[in-house]
Amino acid sequence: MSAETATIERLGLQGDGVVSFPSGPVFVPFTLPGERVTLAVNKQQGTVMSLLAPSPDRVAPACRHFGPEGENGTCGGCTLQHAGDDLYHAFKRQIVIDALRSRGIETEVAPLVIARPGERRRTVFTARRTEKELLLGYLKAESHHIVSITECPIASPGIVSRLAAIRIVAAALAANAEPFRITVLETSTGLDLAAEGIKALSDRHRQQAIEAVLKLRGIARLAVNGETIVEPLKPLIAFDGIAVSPPPGGFAQASAVAETAMAELVMAHLGKAKRVADLFAGTGTFALRMARKGRVHAVESEEKALKALDLAARNTQGLKPVSVEKRDLFRRPMMTSELKVYDAVVFDPPRAGAEAQCRELARSTVKTVVAVSCNPQTLARDLSILIEGGYRVTKVTPVDQFLWSSHVEAVATLTR
Repeated sequence: MSAETATIERLGLQGDGVVSFPSGPVFVPFTLPGERVTLAVNKQQGTVMSLLAPSPDRVAPACRHFGPEGENGTCGGCTLQHAGDDLYHAFKRQIVIDALRSRGIETEVAPLVIARPGERRRTVFTARRTEKELLLGYLKAESHHIVSITECPIASPGIVSRLAAIRIVAAALAANAEPFRITVLETSTGLDLAAEGIKALSDRHRQQAIEAVLKLRGIARLAVNGETIVEPLKPLIAFDGIAVSPPPGGFAQASAVAETAMAELVMAHLGKAKRVADLFAGTGTFALRMARKGRVHAVESEEKALKALDLAARNTQGLKPVSVEKRDLFRRPMMTSELKVYDAVVFDPPRAGAEAQCRELARSTVKTVVAVSCNPQTLARDLSILIEGGYRVTKVTPVDQFLWSSHVEAVATLTR
């Protein structure tokens, strides 16, 4: 390990400051471009010993748990609370621009759809019992150390106000010192808690958890490893007013605000399309909205999510027909011959993207395509496949859903 004095050149893809040394780049957390710092350097990792000249873009963190001086340790839930809005928003948008350019794609990239504190309705905590207390919070970056939180400015007030209740339920489940995860989703009927990683839930701890949930207010459901333990109220979220009960621990967009922004972009590009395929449809984030205007075929590999979508469609009056299909689109993408009946296709895959599906789309006659992505790198790859097949990207809109992190969503619209 050596001590160096250097100027931060830029932000890296994960939000760390970057300094170039003859031996290669060094990544320095909690720094900003232009800052002069003294570093302790260990291989490619730098730790700030002193901040000699702070950036004018540096701001005070919003949370007491953030940064090297954070209470109870450095929370790994955020990486960029120290960056002012202008720098932060430009950084997020540039991630998308750089990913597209890496594939030779030059197109209009709209301004970032920004995220604000308190918008996250879904978050994942880690919990562990110690001799003294029940730890509940986020892992420190690149560590298994849990930073037990007392506040969280990114999470919704409905989650933050019930941190004590979530702790009580977690304590009832914790039979030993093994860590486990709790996904918390705020729904219109209360919090939906889904614990994962508990190896064996004894009858005693099951009963303790049930009693805790029934005594506490504001918890709609508790599930452990996918099994519903107690459900005082059916958890409900709404897609443009259409009520859906998601499966325990199932995927939901982390922010309802970001979800609405993405859905508006999707719907605007579809226009008057009368028959649409929604691929990687989940519980119907886009499919149910699209069914207000046209026939929708929703394809998803997760059976429980698909059942929730189907039930919501059947129980909602005024929708056009919605058909559902359980299908692994990675292994068995919709073929060109199957796609020919659709006016438009929407796809929203996991981080791995939709390479196989895009190769079939590229050979299709579908006129309108919308690509929704949580990974700009795989999005750029997929768009390059579609462009080679004759599509034109009309616009890409970056969407911030994970405030003060390096994660950015994007919606790309294409026409043949």
